Amino acid sequence: MPQRDQEIALLRREIEMLMGERQALLRVVGASAALIASLDSKRLPVGAVEAADMVATSINGLSEETLQDALTSVSAEIEEDSASA
Repeated sequence: MPQRDQEIALLRREIEMLMGERQALLRVVGASAALIASLDSKRLPVGAVEAADMVATSINGLSEETLQDALTSVSAEIEEDSASA
């Protein structure tokens, strides 16, 4: 039994570490999404537009739930374009 307890403790620590990393990544994604949403692409250099597009494409690949978790982690909301409403 002691070996099983050690394995359980090791798995618990690993899960806690992964959850901490997930929270850190959610903060990065949330902040990135808020930044991308606030950019005016017409005023950015071409290189910055390409980088922003790469980030936006990656963010758009996330599930709605994950994106919402990311935005919540940084207390951000992305306003919907009034034309699409």
